[in-house]
Amino acid sequence: MEQEVDLDRVVRQRIRGLRLARGWSLDTLAARCHISPSNLSRIETGHRRIALDQLVPIARALDTTLDALVESADDADVVIRPEPSHAPGMTTWLLSRERSLHGVTVAKLRITPDRPTGAERLKVHPGREWFTVLSGTARLQLGERTILVRAGDAAEFSTMTPHIIDAHEGPVEILSIFDHDGERVHLHAVDDGNRAPAGD
Repeated sequence: MEQEVDLDRVVRQRIRGLRLARGWSLDTLAARCHISPSNLSRIETGHRRIALDQLVPIARALDTTLDALVESADDADVVIRPEPSHAPGMTTWLLSRERSLHGVTVAKLRITPDRPTGAERLKVHPGREWFTVLSGTARLQLGERTILVRAGDAAEFSTMTPHIIDAHEGPVEILSIFDHDGERVHLHAVDDGNRAPAGD
C-alpha cells in the first residue's frame, strides 16, 4: 500500500513538473486535456485520486506517454557500469540499459586503424544514426562520400545510405545513439557463429 501511495505522489509531481517546465498555468493544461482547472489542481495536490481516464489526456497534453508518467521511481541503481566488448579493431561499451531511453541504445566505441576493411562492411538499415567524436578523427563513409568528423563535432545521417565509421590516422572514440534497427545491425552482428559487436 505504501508503494502505491509513493507512486501516486511521484505521478502528481511529474504532472506538475512537466506543466511548470512548459511554463503552463493550471488553466492552460486544463484546457489542453479537457479537465477543469479545479480538478487538475486537486489532482496535483493530492486532494483527488487520479483516474486512468484522466491520466491519458493529461499525458497526451504534456507530450509524454502514460508509461513515462507511471513508471517506477526506483532509481536505486542509477550508475551503469559498462563492460567492454571486443571485436577486431573495435571496443564497445553499452552506456544504456536494455530498451532504455524509448528504445534507443547509447554506446561508446573505440575504433583503431587496424579494423578490417572492405566494401562488404557497409551497412544499410531503416532509421537515422547520430554520433559525436570524443577524441581523434572518425572517417565516415556514406555512400560514395568520405567525411572526416573531428573531436567535438557530431554527425547525423540516414542509415538507408550504405555507411561505415572507421578511424582516421589513429584511434577514435565516439559516442553513438542507435535505434532498434541500428543496434541490431551494428552491435549484435553474428561473426563466425558468435555474437560480437560490429559497430558502424
